[in-house]
Amino acid sequence: MKDYKKTSKLLNVGYDIRGPVADEAARMKAAGIDIIPLNTGNPATFGLYAPGFVEDAMRDAVRAGEAYSDSVGVAEARSAIADYSKFKGIPGVGPDDVFTGNGVSELISIGLQALLDNGDEILIPAPDYPLWTGVATLCGGKVLHYRCDEDAGWLPDLDDIRSKISSKTKAIVLINPNNPTGVLYPRALLEDIVRIAAEADLIVFSDEVYDRLVMDGEEHVSTGAVAGAEDVLVVTLNGLSKSHMVAGYRCGWLTFSGATARAKDYIYGVRMLASMRMCANVPSQLIIAKALSDPYSAAPLLQQGGRIYEQRECVWRAICRIPGLSAVKPKAAFYIFPKIDVARFDVVDDERFVLDFLHEHHVLMTHGRGFNYPEPDHFRIVYLPGVSELEKISSRLEAFLATYKQK
Repeated sequence: MKDYKKTSKLLNVGYDIRGPVADEAARMKAAGIDIIPLNTGNPATFGLYAPGFVEDAMRDAVRAGEAYSDSVGVAEARSAIADYSKFKGIPGVGPDDVFTGNGVSELISIGLQALLDNGDEILIPAPDYPLWTGVATLCGGKVLHYRCDEDAGWLPDLDDIRSKISSKTKAIVLINPNNPTGVLYPRALLEDIVRIAAEADLIVFSDEVYDRLVMDGEEHVSTGAVAGAEDVLVVTLNGLSKSHMVAGYRCGWLTFSGATARAKDYIYGVRMLASMRMCANVPSQLIIAKALSDPYSAAPLLQQGGRIYEQRECVWRAICRIPGLSAVKPKAAFYIFPKIDVARFDVVDDERFVLDFLHEHHVLMTHGRGFNYPEPDHFRIVYLPGVSELEKISSRLEAFLATYKQK
């Protein structure tokens, strides 16, 4: 009898945030070892819960959400999302330009499945949120990772983007605020990228799920709102998972703006796929309007003295003091992406680095190549635990690195 094998489509697909190192952590946890899970940005795991008005809205939505909704989304939710797009400065987004989904993850899948034929090329940042690369590959697309320059604060390298565009390139992906680096992109850079996209006739996918989690008095700029965005199709992805701390509700949306008149067939494809999964979680859709009535409910957490701000500061101070580590200070989201001095620690395998730390100190993190970064010299820290817990984790990391050698 033959063994049952996974499809060959998965041979080059990875998602190391929940990959082999996470599997080892699960095995250790099953053996009774207490593991600190710093591999995912999962707020409720660390006691960061939805505001009361959102929880109340979800309770009220349970009975009303027992039936299927329209496959593209609940009308009230789509209207609220269109209003939010207008608030963000994105012109021309009406309810008919909005699709709801079971989190941004599902909408990434739908958006790329409806677009990519075998061999089509798509530009995705390095480092990236690996779902983008995994889904594009599974769709038969060829991913070309454009360089984000750590020496320039992790901003995309425009020359590298230009050099990787060909006649087969269909789209470019932006992740802003960025995961895993926590970097925020300035308006001028977004305008430059939109200009490049217009010249090459590319669709721009803009993943903005952290847009309401910005610190240091900075302001997030939506790609669809910048000069020139009206000349390209901009697909903006967003949701409530992070800003309102409801990751488990699976509540996201996708909007189309800009050159929608030239994208009718593609948008119809997205509609077909949305219909095939019936609809998004209806109770979660029913809280969108209420949640977006106070889009910045997390703001107190992001200001000096607020929990997320102080956790970011705690981790930043630790990285600055630990010999052999450096990092660009994040401006948004829940993540920092430290660089390892590979010569100091003889590191040749970043996955082994995080696995060794897991075994010795029971803290689960994700290695840099898990975000499609080409060099084995980075890892991501999720700074969602409280300050006291982060101080303990930092002390463990400092002790670990005091004697660590990989060769």
